[in-house]
Parts: sequence; structure tokens; C-alpha cells
Amino acid sequence: MCAKAADGFRQAGEFGGPEQWRFGWDRSYTRSEWLDQVPTFGGHTQLPPAQLRDLLAGIGAAIDAVSGSFTMHYTTVTVTAVRLASPDPG
Repeated sequence: MCAKAADGFRQAGEFGGPEQWRFGWDRSYTRSEWLDQVPTFGGHTQLPPAQLRDLLAGIGAAIDAVSGSFTMHYTTVTVTAVRLASPDPG
């Protein structure tokens, strides 16, 4: 996905060379914090209520099995490029 964005900058011809930046970060979640989020992402929004309830119960049990909290490791990646000066139309 980042390569496609970088190619778009190059093809536009109006930007300097694209750069990719990567930032790693961690966030700790409690059981309840994570379970509050689950229904809002991925295909979980489309699950019937009974199936979502079963999913949340299973995820909750897995989190309980590791002391009730866990740390999620994230990586944020961005592609950026500086827009070149436009020629003076005058």
C-alpha cells in the first residue's frame, strides 16, 4: 500500500521524492477496554448479536487467561512528499 502511494506521488510529477516513515508504539489494554472496541472493527460489525456475544466471551476468556490485560504492539506507516513549487503562470 505504501509503495502504491509513493508511486502516485512520483507519477503526479508535482512532488519531490517520497519518503516512508515508520513509528512503532505500544498500548496496554484491560479486558474491558479491548472488549469495548471489538464490535467496532473488522467484520465484527456485521455479526448477528448471538455470534458477537460468543466471540466477546471467547476473547474475554483469552484475556483473563493472561492476567486480564495485554499489550498491543502497533506500527504506523506513512508516506510523505514535499510539493514542488508551481511555475509562475505570469
